[in-house]
Amino acid sequence: MESLPTTVPSKSERRGRFSKSSQSTSKPSVIMAFFSCVAWLYVAGRLWQDAENRVVISNILKKSYDQKPKVLTVEEKLMVFGCKDLERRIVEIEMELTLAKSQGYLKNQKNGFSNGKKLLAVIGVYSGFGSHLRRNTFRGSWMPQGDALRKLEERGIVIRFVIGRSPNRGDSLDRKIDEENKARKDFLILENHEEAQEELPKKVKFFFSAAVQNWDAEFYIKVDDNIDLDLEGLISLLESRRGQDAAYIGCMKSGEVVAEEGNQWYEPEWWKFGNEKSYFRHAGGSLLILSKNLAHYININSGSLKTYAFDDTSIGSWMIGVQATYIDDNRLCCSSIRQDKVCSVA
Repeated sequence: MESLPTTVPSKSERRGRFSKSSQSTSKPSVIMAFFSCVAWLYVAGRLWQDAENRVVISNILKKSYDQKPKVLTVEEKLMVFGCKDLERRIVEIEMELTLAKSQGYLKNQKNGFSNGKKLLAVIGVYSGFGSHLRRNTFRGSWMPQGDALRKLEERGIVIRFVIGRSPNRGDSLDRKIDEENKARKDFLILENHEEAQEELPKKVKFFFSAAVQNWDAEFYIKVDDNIDLDLEGLISLLESRRGQDAAYIGCMKSGEVVAEEGNQWYEPEWWKFGNEKSYFRHAGGSLLILSKNLAHYININSGSLKTYAFDDTSIGSWMIGVQATYIDDNRLCCSSIRQDKVCSVA
């Protein structure tokens, strides 16, 4: 029996086979290593970019926090905007303006005459929308009209009916007054005052302010619409007081403050007058006279002057705070029985 021949590979053959197998296993490893490097570079790049973004975001947040509005006090705000000096200057200018106005330097002030002659008095007779017949009665008695009214103004006396505007501006009430004024030319219409019973205490402020802004006079006089005047007697009284500054003239009185709601002359702010509930001394509202500087005082301070339930007590409260000379003249007590009085209840 013959044996099969066997072949033993030589060294060179074994070496060739080994190199072929190693080449076949190294290719996938290289590829894997390449992709690993690429992945590492990608991750490193992203981490670097994220770190830069975090820095940018941190800076933005820091700036936003630094720019966040802070709660400032009024003093700090004035310092920030540099308003402290401006505020002080405004106060100084207001004081200078007040002084100038009190001395008669009023913007847009009109004299009674084109030649600049000072008037003796401006007389304002209160009136209302329903007082047409009463106005005609006055025009037919003590109050001049037409040419006689103009001649009286040449003597230095201006007389006007004083009335405000309707709550419904431009309605028939306003139109009737405008038509009557166009025909008669004897009204002082208070454009900023609403003619209503509850607004009556404020009317006196508007009257004195409008009067001093339209006419330069020694005296300014408020008269109720139920009062007849002895015009020549009043002019004589005023002539005797000419040149008297800070004069507060009228029929002086005081009296009990009515605290019971619903009663006549009820004063809603009665508690301000003390436990005795008595009014301070003041001129009765039927007819009262203020000298030029006191009327100017009302005009300058009208925005801050307190009014009470009645115009005469309101004026009396304003006069307490200034250097007014109180002149109690019984001739101005319209309800008295004196023969020489210059007014009477109509």
